[in-house]
Amino acid sequence: MAVASQSVLKGTGIGQGVAVGPVARMSPPPAVPAEQSSTLTPEEETARVQEAIQTVAADLTARGQAAGGQAQEVLEAQVMMAQDPTVSEAVAAQVSAGTTGEYAVHAAFGEVAETLQALGGYLGERAADLHDVAIRVIAALRGEPAPGVPDPGHPFVLVAQDLAPADTALLDLDKVLALVTIEGGPTSHTAILARGKGITAVVGAKEAAGLNDGDEVIVDAASSEVVTNPSQEQKDRAAERIAQREAAQAAPITDGALADGTEVPLLANLGNPEHAAEAVELGAEGVGLFRTEFLFLSSDSAPSVAEQRQSYQQLLEAFPGKKVVVRALDAGADKPLPFLNDAEEENPALGLRGLRALLTNEEVLRDQLTALAEADRATEADLWVMAPMVSTVEETETFAKFAHQHGLKTAGVMVEVPSSALLAEQILATADFASIGTNDLTQYTMAADRLLGSVAGLQDPWHPAVLKLVREVGVAGTRTGKPVGVCGEAAADPLLAVVLVGLGVNSLSMAPAALADVRAELLHHTKEQAQAIAEAALTASTAAEALEAARAAAASHSTE
Repeated sequence: MAVASQSVLKGTGIGQGVAVGPVARMSPPPAVPAEQSSTLTPEEETARVQEAIQTVAADLTARGQAAGGQAQEVLEAQVMMAQDPTVSEAVAAQVSAGTTGEYAVHAAFGEVAETLQALGGYLGERAADLHDVAIRVIAALRGEPAPGVPDPGHPFVLVAQDLAPADTALLDLDKVLALVTIEGGPTSHTAILARGKGITAVVGAKEAAGLNDGDEVIVDAASSEVVTNPSQEQKDRAAERIAQREAAQAAPITDGALADGTEVPLLANLGNPEHAAEAVELGAEGVGLFRTEFLFLSSDSAPSVAEQRQSYQQLLEAFPGKKVVVRALDAGADKPLPFLNDAEEENPALGLRGLRALLTNEEVLRDQLTALAEADRATEADLWVMAPMVSTVEETETFAKFAHQHGLKTAGVMVEVPSSALLAEQILATADFASIGTNDLTQYTMAADRLLGSVAGLQDPWHPAVLKLVREVGVAGTRTGKPVGVCGEAAADPLLAVVLVGLGVNSLSMAPAALADVRAELLHHTKEQAQAIAEAALTASTAAEALEAARAAAASHSTE
């Protein structure tokens, strides 16, 4: 049903952007294949399906190579799903029953997708990726083009049920003003890629199903809203915000600082050394989180010291004289590794993950520290290394000892669980620094799986309980004279970034696309004002109240 009058559709905003434009809806998927008997032998149908899967895999691989960066990683993961033995076995079972290859793919892929959805969390959100692969394979079997992004001939707001990674990766940002999805959550691949590419997006806006081609909307990621049939006044305000944001992003890049000159280094979160050049171009003053998992996830055995050193050296060479914080392998939970911790666990997020997993296989940890030390000696960056998922003082002492034994001078920890936040002063007596991972800290504080859409409402770093734990770490950093950073998604929220600084955080690390917005917001507030805004947020009882309290305090304290 068409949306006739003005309304506000709620979803989850990705980033801080705003856009105004007409809707263009993603074309619907092809018709579901009917269940019917094949005129070919099972062997012939199997060969057809395998050829189609390889065609789709080659197309996805090519799209990934064209997009590069995080998009390439996502699409490569999708290729692996298409070629998964579990999927092949399910297809073979259907074909052996005499069905056509088209129906076999539809039924088998759907069966595996249902299993993933039942598991929930990260795996549940991958079901949409598998569904997209199935559609592409069926199109290949039919000799038809795969469904794609529409081209109405003018800039538009793309509305889709849940955009496929292959399409998100190659969106033409000169044409796509914003993205709205009916399904999906903040951890869907659509959201991950939109955040990385700086696309204005609102995901999971269920009522967007009522939008039609040509409907004019305002997509406001900052407020997580889609406004239909906006008034001229609303469009003028949006245009003003767009202009302000463009001016801030086009302004000469300066180091992060508050209005009174207090330095707040703005660093980049990176998952591959190939992303370093873009981060530097966008104004990253260094790296606050380098995820090393990309070296380990696609292998049945740990990479050699030489292989690791090459990647680390490539990263460090991009930041001469700059701080680069590398996180030791963070395996476990949604990232099990056969050579480290592939045992079944009832609650993997609470099990053998992060540093706990590394300490059960010290050789993997020692090889990584050796490779980092060798790369450090060959470059001029200021290398810091940190341990993931530290829960105790004893774990801190063990990791610091290992790092220093291998010649690494600066060894710290990630604060991702309440115990390490509450013990921050004792931990910082040993560690050289602390970096707060707000995604996991929120998850463990609120007992809400950060990969589970059903509890997404609790996964909010604005919650006062989370902010009070951040304050504990900030106070501990001040007392011990040790630096405290934030490398979770919270740092990419401009107003929350101000609050974090007010709570005692010294540096902020985020997706490079968020640097300009955060840099501009920090310049509106002094250190004293940031502290007042943080205190206002801490007095609230809920995440929503904390956000509103911070907004009100910021409006009254801003230097503008």
